[in-house]
Amino acid sequence: QVQLVESGGGLVQAGESLRLSCAASGRTFSNYVMGWFRQAPGKEREFVAGISWNGFSTYYADSVKDRFTISRDNAKNTLYLQMNSLKPEDTAVYYCAAALGTRTLVSGRSADYWGQGTQVTVSS
Repeated sequence: QVQLVESGGGLVQAGESLRLSCAASGRTFSNYVMGWFRQAPGKEREFVAGISWNGFSTYYADSVKDRFTISRDNAKNTLYLQMNSLKPEDTAVYYCAAALGTRTLVSGRSADYWGQGTQVTVSS
């Protein structure tokens, strides 16, 4: 069992930045491929970014590429998402997810554990 707790969400203006964190506890964090997903009101949950167990491989949705950066600190059992140049369309609840036994985490169906989510609101 892995427990995931997100933090760092909030209300910002377009063009500003936020850094989300996801603290993990329970089983060995470094065993898991990690990812960020988001869900806007009235829309389905979508993939945002993913990272390999050792942090060497990262991948992004086209909508956030070159603006968001995913990273992890296995010594601190923490996943991060640095979000720059935020846009109103980035407004959503952001979730971190963990997967075991997969090389990438692009589909939510591959996730074994989810956090409770943190709200990000970007005003225009």
